[in-house]
Amino acid sequence: MVAIANPSPVDLQPNADEAFLAADVGGTHVRIARVTATGLARQPVAIFDYRKYACADYPGLGEIVQDFLRSLPAPVSRGVIASAGFPLDDGTVITANLPWSLHPERIRQQAGLLELRLVNDFQAVAYAAAQVDASQVLQLTGPEQGPAGPQLVLGPGTGLGAAVWIPAQPRPIVLPTEAGQAALAGGNELEITLIRHLLRERGHVSIEHALSGPGLLNLYRALCALRQVQPTLVAPGDITAAALANSDEHAYDEHAHDALQVFCALLGSVVGDLALLYGIQGGIYLAGGILPQIRDFLPTSDFVPRFLNKGPMRQALERIPVKLVEHGQLGVIGAASWYLDQTGSR
Repeated sequence: MVAIANPSPVDLQPNADEAFLAADVGGTHVRIARVTATGLARQPVAIFDYRKYACADYPGLGEIVQDFLRSLPAPVSRGVIASAGFPLDDGTVITANLPWSLHPERIRQQAGLLELRLVNDFQAVAYAAAQVDASQVLQLTGPEQGPAGPQLVLGPGTGLGAAVWIPAQPRPIVLPTEAGQAALAGGNELEITLIRHLLRERGHVSIEHALSGPGLLNLYRALCALRQVQPTLVAPGDITAAALANSDEHAYDEHAHDALQVFCALLGSVVGDLALLYGIQGGIYLAGGILPQIRDFLPTSDFVPRFLNKGPMRQALERIPVKLVEHGQLGVIGAASWYLDQTGSR
């Protein structure tokens, strides 16, 4: 997904040392920073004035951008936004998880910017995943290094995003997807029963209806309903805390634990499906807001067995590195890296 707001006659190629705005727009938070190019291949951008905003506290993204710009020590005139969604011909972006509409051209005018570009959020993350230091990576399965080939970046947060990174010359190709909106498939009787229960409330059970923060809550409530018990937890964070509880701070809840186990199993199955669908060879990077919270649970869950449970394709999947990436600024770094590639300013 690529959109350029106001490609005016002025020269849109920024100087190598010119700072610009980069924002990662999620369903819950907007992460935004002032960015400059470094000229380094491994770390092409430097981050300054990084801030995190709660979406619910502002009437729109334009107000967030305005507030951020007012806080800067020096003005910037150009920027890039990374967001989930599908762009329409009029410039409006259809998003499933934002509390307000997204229209880059209106935001550009409201903020007084010369240029504002738009990139898919996980397309941006794909540009940044390989730049993460080894200390911020957890190996889940596969070899340390995969062969040259397409890579998958995927993550559950407020929704579920995914993108495919394809090596090419003169620059890689990144394919954004709406994988979270594809239909969810069950891999055992319990999952099929849970999906059947979810179908009572909606005509289409998408992947992100299970694999997201709200999706984890859906799984927990459906599991409680099947077991004829009253759900007591009301937020995704409560569920993960109760599932992992080992102290008096949070009471252990077996239904929360089982819901989280289903979540991890479904995640493994979906990641394996996407790896086969897109011919992934180079590696798989898992990001998103939820997975770092269950870093210790994920490796011992059913994620890896279900990822590999693809019949005769198991041997192919065993050769793909699968890593959990932990970096709160990935979206901002990726959006900025994409922008530099698009403008030839690396």
